[in-house]
Amino acid sequence: MNHQSFAEEWIRAWNSHDLEDILSHYAEDIEVTTPMITLAAGGKESTLKGKEAVREYWKKALEKFPDLHFELIRSTAGVDSVALFYKSIMDKFAVEVMFFDDEEKINKMYAHYD
Repeated sequence: MNHQSFAEEWIRAWNSHDLEDILSHYAEDIEVTTPMITLAAGGKESTLKGKEAVREYWKKALEKFPDLHFELIRSTAGVDSVALFYKSIMDKFAVEVMFFDDEEKINKMYAHYD
């Protein structure tokens, strides 16, 4: 996988606000871990498991932030993984580390924010 091409496509999908396009990058058994889940839900949980749970969370996030726009700064490659450094919502910088299954779909993702 070319990490730079993947990063550009991933950013394009998010900036399109097309939820199905965004979700096309993820496996059915996706696990998403991000501090934003705790902030949005007001609870202690920071991980979502399964594409349907992630779909509902991101649907609400896209509705809450209709002007969401990500700006890619850099991408890096690892073993069956990529890390994206980008400017996120509310002028926050983010790093997302994404791990891929055999079908090159993201099955685990960890987000970090400044």
